[in-house]
Amino acid sequence: MAKLYFRYGAMNSGKTTALLQVAYNYEERGMNVLLMKPGIDTKGSDLLVSRLGVKRKVDYLIDSEDDIVACVQDALEQKPIHCILIDEAQFLTTDQVDELFLVVLHLDIPVICYGLRTDFLMNGFPGSTRLLLLAHSIEELKTICRCGRKAVINGRKVNGQYVFFGDQVAIEDGSETTYESLCGQCYLKLREEADIG
Repeated sequence: MAKLYFRYGAMNSGKTTALLQVAYNYEERGMNVLLMKPGIDTKGSDLLVSRLGVKRKVDYLIDSEDDIVACVQDALEQKPIHCILIDEAQFLTTDQVDELFLVVLHLDIPVICYGLRTDFLMNGFPGSTRLLLLAHSIEELKTICRCGRKAVINGRKVNGQYVFFGDQVAIEDGSETTYESLCGQCYLKLREEADIG
């Protein structure tokens, strides 16, 4: 029986690299994968881009209005699909996660989602929150903080300075926005310093 998987981790935990490895493993065995990512993630356009420099074009960019069941059924008219792999799954809507659950149950296709669990303010993303509730299997991909402890939070930097306010999604907003994986202790220390300044 197929399952819905959610593999989450802080920034730079190797989520896209792991996804591309899974795609390679399926294809090496002569099986077809369907690669998808939400269109709101304009970084890389229609490419999955790993920090290691590996790139691959997605089969489908998901818009917030898209019905994923219909997208998968369209893809099935072209060829059999043995696994669906979704990057940046935190940007899915709750309805789209429900649709992935239906794909797993009704079409018997495993779906593996990769994404962030929380944003830079430690709030859940709608897609991630729903995946944590519905996924048959949940796995954390780990990375380390600058201090050597396990990173669990994504710190946002705008023009080199940590910020603790702003919109949940800030992709190519005109400023130099970057993220750093942090442990809870380092995140709270930076937040306290920002409050003092």
